[in-house]
Amino acid sequence: MINYQNKLVIIRALEPEDLDFLFDTENNTDLWKYSNRFHPYSKNLLKDYIANSDKDIFETHQIKFTISDKHEKAVGFIDLYDFEPLHHRAAVGLMISNVERGKGFAKAALELIESFAKEQLQLHQLYAHIAEENQHSIRLFESLGFILSGKKKDWNFYDGKFHDELIYQKII
Repeated sequence: MINYQNKLVIIRALEPEDLDFLFDTENNTDLWKYSNRFHPYSKNLLKDYIANSDKDIFETHQIKFTISDKHEKAVGFIDLYDFEPLHHRAAVGLMISNVERGKGFAKAALELIESFAKEQLQLHQLYAHIAEENQHSIRLFESLGFILSGKKKDWNFYDGKFHDELIYQKII
């Protein structure tokens, strides 16, 4: 895969050295509510996931990239999932580690994944599912031209109550 980069970040294929960071991220229970998960992943399972991450997006309908800074330190992950080649669209998911937030990495990575989606996959649109209370993500996606296109009422249950989920989309 061609690495996509700008002045701030590189998005690249998952590598074996990403295992510990991926393990910590996927097993961060604070993030499970946003990914509809409720159980941990083993290192062995994630090691296999990384080893098989070279499978074609047309086969798996998803692709995950590591976001690294210019010093090649992993700072997060960005995914395209629910890839629909017939309709030229995919959902985008993004996570930056707590200690690296607020440095512009998320915006830079989102700009790069948009270029990748358009240039390599000929996608017409990207969309994101964002919890209504996640104001940081809402501001991020809106700053890059994503538009609120819908609201799913009481869509997700966590923290003892139901939460609305917003749908943001961008024609690229």
